[in-house]
Amino acid sequence: MAPTGLVLENNVLDCRPGCGACCIAPSISSFNKPANVPCQHLTADYRCGIFGQPQRPACCGGLQPSVEMCGETREAALVWLTQLELATAPGRVP
Repeated sequence: MAPTGLVLENNVLDCRPGCGACCIAPSISSFNKPANVPCQHLTADYRCGIFGQPQRPACCGGLQPSVEMCGETREAALVWLTQLELATAPGRVP
């Protein structure tokens, strides 16, 4: 069963409508986007404006919805992704 708001189709999760957590919480170096700032390509309905286009960074295409990452709510996804960003930040001291 998919978390609240996520669509499970052919055993693959689809993005939660109105979420956009993966376009806000992580940094995207190829766009000089710092963490916790909405991506310049995030649309008003929280979708990627360059989804499926060649200028979409590989790091974005590699980040796929998952039960662990998306959680039950948009807020849970933001928390999980923020923790991932902090854990993988360059210069992080373990």
